[in-house]
Amino acid sequence: MKAAVRHEYGPPEALNVEEVQTPTPADDEVLVRVHAASVNRGDWEILTGEPRYAPVLLQIFGPKPRHKVILVNNGGASRRRRGLFKPRYKILGTDVAGRVEAVGADVTQFRPGDEVFGDCAYFGGAFAEYVCVPEKAPLVAKPVSMTFEQAAAMPLAASIAVEGLRNKGQVQPGQRVLINGAGGGVGTFAVQIAKLYGAEVTGVDGPGKRDLLRSIGCDHVIDYTQEDFAQKGQRYDVILDIVANRPVLKCKSALTPSGIYLVVGGSWTALWQSVLLGPFISRTGKGRVALLLAGPTREILTHLTELFEAGKVVPVIDGCYPLAAAREALRRVGNNLSEGKVIITP
Repeated sequence: MKAAVRHEYGPPEALNVEEVQTPTPADDEVLVRVHAASVNRGDWEILTGEPRYAPVLLQIFGPKPRHKVILVNNGGASRRRRGLFKPRYKILGTDVAGRVEAVGADVTQFRPGDEVFGDCAYFGGAFAEYVCVPEKAPLVAKPVSMTFEQAAAMPLAASIAVEGLRNKGQVQPGQRVLINGAGGGVGTFAVQIAKLYGAEVTGVDGPGKRDLLRSIGCDHVIDYTQEDFAQKGQRYDVILDIVANRPVLKCKSALTPSGIYLVVGGSWTALWQSVLLGPFISRTGKGRVALLLAGPTREILTHLTELFEAGKVVPVIDGCYPLAAAREALRRVGNNLSEGKVIITP
């Protein structure tokens, strides 16, 4: 099969489409023929090794890949790379949508021919023609009304939005919600979900995304190149910060006394401030601060399927790229140019 493979950390040029051995599903796995896979910011970080803590954390705490990447064009030998700063995961991509081709001996929930979508877990493998997915992974049936591209757009990005706004933020009708990074993959889902819960939504992003943010429901739009939302004097009940790049204390000042500031991603400084200072700030009774750690679950994916079929949440797709253009797809996400989700279609 063909797959977008990398052997070193580096820019998109480190990624090459190569012939590799098609994986064989273990007893508890299903083999999925990939029809679409979406690019997440995490794929860029794992590709480039930036921020620098990303590869270290993956090497120390990340699970060992279940399947080795065996190159076909070098006699079947895999390229052995050792050391802390050699990538453990050769094929990136966690969000997958496709059709089940084969199932392991112990699999009971899926059968060949099923159209599915979800998270393939174990940090990747979806930027390929086939990928093995554990039966216990967040994998659900794809509704007929949903395209493979729409399905691939949803797992991680939409799950983060649901976890942040429904479970952690507990958004209520009439509350004010601010989404920083509203025009990206997570942000376009977050805007729609916050509006679904009856919130007054402010979206923050670059000047080229104003029309997009208005079209998906933002009541107010802030151009971050012209204004700092933390200094406008407005107070919000929930701030979902997808691109945290300001001091946490500064952003906390934009909260109502009972509000919550959730850091999804961003600078190393902001992430650690949310972890170290968050508990102390929350005890003051003047707003809460927390790092949001979230990922797909079957419950959330089923909930998102229901919202999609009801026409309440629709993925915003920036563009679709063939596997041969995986470099361009990663670069678009890494440079924060995408409006919604970027899709790779093997």
